[in-house]
Formats: sequence, structure tokens, C-alpha cells
Amino acid sequence: MSTLAAQAIHRFDDRNIDWRTLGDFTGFVASILFVDDATNMVEFIVKFDPNTNTLAHRHLAATYTFVIEGAHVIYEIDGRLRDSRPAGRFTFTPPDGDCHTEGGGADGCVLLYSIRGHSDALFDLLDAAGKTIATLRTCDFRAALVAQGQNC
Repeated sequence: MSTLAAQAIHRFDDRNIDWRTLGDFTGFVASILFVDDATNMVEFIVKFDPNTNTLAHRHLAATYTFVIEGAHVIYEIDGRLRDSRPAGRFTFTPPDGDCHTEGGGADGCVLLYSIRGHSDALFDLLDAAGKTIATLRTCDFRAALVAQGQNC
């Protein structure tokens, strides 16, 4: 066993992260890290509450995630479990219009998102029938970043 693998497991220390709610969304807090309006690139970190299941959505941009702590749980739009991704898992999701919900496992989840859009439309938010009710755009993440007191 390597020296690193033999070390004690430690919780991710997130006390210096500026966690904020995003609009009326519940079940998680987020911190926007970086927004590039010219390339529609957004980097943010989310902390899901334990046993959460967020609003249905689809990714309109290439999405890269890395599970920092806990388990990132993906559900079908009808609520069936699709996948549970443990800490350390890196995942790429293409902008394929796949509808799903997601959240934290039994211990919650801290998840890093890296989004790269071909346009400013990054996510569609969906109702229970899968119909688009809103679109999150690069400018929405820019506004959240500015609300955090940052402008990078």
C-alpha cells in the first residue's frame, strides 16, 4: 500500500468557500469560481445536502465534474436511481439533451463543475413532464459571481 493510501481520511475543509444559495433553488449551496463570457466557460462548486434530488434539467454544454466529498447521485427524471458517483470520480457529460436530476448521497456531496458551452445557453430547467421552463445562461453565472463580490 502506498504511503498516501495508508494515510487517514480527512474531510474536505470548505470553511473558506463563499457558499451561497442560487435563486430559489433548494437542497444545495454553490460558489461560482470563474466565468469567461467570451468562451461560455463556467467553473463552480456545489455542496448538496444529504439525500437530495434537485430540479430536473438537461446540460446544453459539455460538463466535467469531480466529486470532492460524499457521493454525487444521478436520477432519471422519473426519480429512479441512475448512478452514484463516489468521492474521487471524474465524469464528462456531453451536451446531449439528457434529462435528469441530481443531488447528494447519504452524507451529501461536494462537487466541482466545469462547464464549456458552444453558446451562452448552459442548462435547461425542466418541469415534471420534461418541458423547458427556464434556461440558465453564462450571464446568470456572471451575475452570481458578481453577487459574491468577485468579477473574474
